[in-house]
Amino acid sequence: MNKKKWLATPYIIWMAAFIIIPLILVVYYGVTTDSGSFTLENVKNIANHDNMKALLLSLKLSLISTVICLVLAYPLAMILSKMQMNSHSFIVLIFILPMWMNFLLRTLAWQTLLEKNGVINTLLGYLGIPGIDIINTPSAIILGMVYNFLPFMVLPIYNTLIKLDLNVINAARDLGANSTQTFTKIIFPLSLPGVVSGITMVFVPALTTFVISDILGGGKILLIGNIIEQDFRSSRWNVGSGLSLVLMVFILLSMAILAKYDKDSEGTNIW
Repeated sequence: MNKKKWLATPYIIWMAAFIIIPLILVVYYGVTTDSGSFTLENVKNIANHDNMKALLLSLKLSLISTVICLVLAYPLAMILSKMQMNSHSFIVLIFILPMWMNFLLRTLAWQTLLEKNGVINTLLGYLGIPGIDIINTPSAIILGMVYNFLPFMVLPIYNTLIKLDLNVINAARDLGANSTQTFTKIIFPLSLPGVVSGITMVFVPALTTFVISDILGGGKILLIGNIIEQDFRSSRWNVGSGLSLVLMVFILLSMAILAKYDKDSEGTNIW
């Protein structure tokens, strides 16, 4: 048994080098000044008008994107689960396939589609239909978030639904429950771990993203991720780290919710 523990050594080294040490550096820079003395001013910078505006906008767009992903993903996951397909089936592969593509390329593709002289407006022009003008708007950012993060909502819910005991569902129907009652009283409560896992996997990256807002927002709409990116690019590591600590609070809260409702990690295993 002790010999097998040594097999974890490469992972421990990797985790220390690329997870633990960077987190320690973020915490250190976040609570110190340029001279190395302790301060909380970096964290308090979140109260700055521009930073608070960016944080609230990030929270708003992240929540909207998460809700849209949930509304789209749950019915889709139910349809897939009723087809009784395994994780290697072709249709499930279709939803996993975008995750194999480069995140930046997927977002740039939407920029090409949505811009004023882009593919969509060109096709609409040929059909005599007025073009759409959502590029460089919050709507375009939400669209980019939903497209990029939807698979992270579908797969945990699907993984939970396919594990439901059909005997429980059939028993509810035998006892007189209709479809609505069966869903609200049996299916949805039992699939809650997958829902919570999906919400966490969508909300956290949506809250911290800066690439999507840069590309689809045209640099005109600043989210908190963009503010932090600008701070680090301008060598304001202390301020950027302080703002990052604030975002870490939201991530920890999300993980706490996940730990409460998904104790057995039922929703996190998508294979």
